[in-house]
Amino acid sequence: MSGFWDWALAAYDRPGVAEACLSLQDDHGQQTAYLLWAAWASPAERPLADGAELARHWEAAILGPVRQSRRALKAPLGPVDDTARLAIRETVKAVELDLERLLMTSLEGLSQATPGQALPALIRAGEAWGDPPPAEALERLARALA
Repeated sequence: MSGFWDWALAAYDRPGVAEACLSLQDDHGQQTAYLLWAAWASPAERPLADGAELARHWEAAILGPVRQSRRALKAPLGPVDDTARLAIRETVKAVELDLERLLMTSLEGLSQATPGQALPALIRAGEAWGDPPPAEALERLARALA
């Protein structure tokens, strides 16, 4: 059986999943790895709360700032050499991916995968996160994951 990381990579490649995840992240302040973990693991209430706490801290202190740096490096920056800027952006992108993988590995350690329906797990995850996104945004992700 593959682990969460492998499942998440395959799931993210499904039509509509990336768009749904990015909308939940950018428009509704959700953490993509945490939501995918909830859909994969269908964790009980306590691991879900622990995962929310871990992901919230990781997002605020580590992953979010790295993502902001990567995005800031996308556009030309005055006299900064474009080739060098884009090379650094790729390095930051690789670090961001490594940070996401470490978060996912840590979340996976909180519970075992228990196949279930994604939508109820996503709704519980949104509630545990503290500021639930609109139900239709979670439904869009659940449909894309099905």
